[in-house]
Amino acid sequence: MTDSFRAAPHGGELVDLLANPDQVAHFRELAMEMVTVILSSRQLSDLELLMNGAYSPLRGFMDRKQYDAVLDTMRLPDGTLWPLPVCLDVSEADAAGLKPGQQAALRDSEGFMVAVITVEDVWEIDKNREVEAVFGTRDDVHPGVQRLFSSENTHYIGGRVAGVQYPLHFAFRRLRHTPRELRRLYAKLGWRRVVGFHTRHPIHRAQFEMTLRAMAEAKANLLLHPVVGRVKTGDIDAYTRARSYLAISHKYPPNMMLLSLLPFTMRLAGPREALLHAIIRKNYGCTHFIVGRHHASPGTSPGEQTFYEQNGAKEALMTHAGELGIGVVAFDEMVYVKEADEYMTTDEVTPEDTVHSLSNDEFHQRIRAGRRVPDWFSFPEVIEVLRRAYPPRHGQGLTIFCTGLSGAGKSTIARILYARLLEMGGRPVTLLDGDIVRRNLSSELGFSKEHRNINVQRIGFVASEITKNRGIAICAPIAPYGRTRDEIRNLIETRGGFVEVHVATPLSVCESRDRKGLYAKARAGLIQGFTGINDPYEPPARPEVFIDTTDMTPDESAQEILLYLERAGYIK
Repeated sequence: MTDSFRAAPHGGELVDLLANPDQVAHFRELAMEMVTVILSSRQLSDLELLMNGAYSPLRGFMDRKQYDAVLDTMRLPDGTLWPLPVCLDVSEADAAGLKPGQQAALRDSEGFMVAVITVEDVWEIDKNREVEAVFGTRDDVHPGVQRLFSSENTHYIGGRVAGVQYPLHFAFRRLRHTPRELRRLYAKLGWRRVVGFHTRHPIHRAQFEMTLRAMAEAKANLLLHPVVGRVKTGDIDAYTRARSYLAISHKYPPNMMLLSLLPFTMRLAGPREALLHAIIRKNYGCTHFIVGRHHASPGTSPGEQTFYEQNGAKEALMTHAGELGIGVVAFDEMVYVKEADEYMTTDEVTPEDTVHSLSNDEFHQRIRAGRRVPDWFSFPEVIEVLRRAYPPRHGQGLTIFCTGLSGAGKSTIARILYARLLEMGGRPVTLLDGDIVRRNLSSELGFSKEHRNINVQRIGFVASEITKNRGIAICAPIAPYGRTRDEIRNLIETRGGFVEVHVATPLSVCESRDRKGLYAKARAGLIQGFTGINDPYEPPARPEVFIDTTDMTPDESAQEILLYLERAGYIK
């Protein structure tokens, strides 16, 4: 391996899939006649990295032969190392309208044509096979497994891509680069050795120390190359992270570091994904790559078991270092040693040392709860950025999600809460009662399981927007299905607070309050799919507030919720 950034990209050539002006004009003339495929943000990020050469030597979304080879051998059919499939998934209906040899327009959610794919293969996804090969598990606690199984898309289409224009980005444009742009910049700056650092988290003192050590060990400049595509649910949002990277950039010696945002979507596939991260940085001109423990890991399962060996990523990179053509700079966990007042790797720590550490999950919990972050953990400049995005709980947005059977008392409790919170003032409050939403947002929906789910998802989306903008949303749907409620929680907790209230009034009490006679009709078979009678209600496993209104008045129930909000710091 040469020390120069001029070393050949992966596969020997830096691919550029942007079509020439004549081709672009031709595609635009034919655009209305082409089948359209609307891409998700995840698919757009893959497309951008295909187009700009970050995924060299790929020239499009993988066909069936490439896909099979990668799953089975971690290699392309020509033997080139490639660890993960890069495929374009579509619905069964879309797949039925696409045939080999056909061209399709790839568009973003606004309908803007980004590229054209010439279809070479269409095949049904074997999801069990893929998750076993890529993630090493079928456990849907793993976010990658959950994403694949929860997706309604059932087929892949593969084929060469011709880019019309890169996906549009409106923020932090000066921090976005193609591999060619960065390579030219290295040459302009006189850099010959570059060590790349991949992260999806803000840079704190431990990571800062790790990058400084890596620069010294590799005798290289630093490419700080964080991902700004979709990351793990619960991670800090991309805009806030980008601002935090700008804040930390001033801590590095002048002219020794470049910050560039990578539009990559994490798979969290452990060692396999670590190999892809290294290949991407090689294509971006890096001569070295930093890898730590648990690189590209989703963390632990609820049983506190990790999905991958802690040094699995390091071992994978070292095993393939020769053909990767990139130097591997590996680190053990960095911890703070009180006596030395500095960060050290765990293998440097002695039994006499007092060690402190804080996981990213613990840190996120502290930030979102408005709790103090220890000075030894991070920099004031970074914490200031994060505090602006995640103020103390009493300044955050909040969703109060009341769930329970029809007749449990949810709507009455929600109306009382609405009035009490408006009386307190300080934040706008919106009531999203199930019946109100049905009339105004979901009037076209019926009462099938699918339509009830859609109705609850709409409530969750509106609540998430209110929460994001630091208002209070009070929701009172039946919301019988645990998975849907969990999806709403995961969406909202990235934006503010989520308080689940289980109004657990027994079925017999709910029936006795039934003024509309709906329960009686359901028992008589006149209404199908009625929750509690001929469709199940799945009780929340760990609600923040549990209420049984059998012997509680609505005012008392609302007061229980307000007391919880006060204890948790959401009101003061």
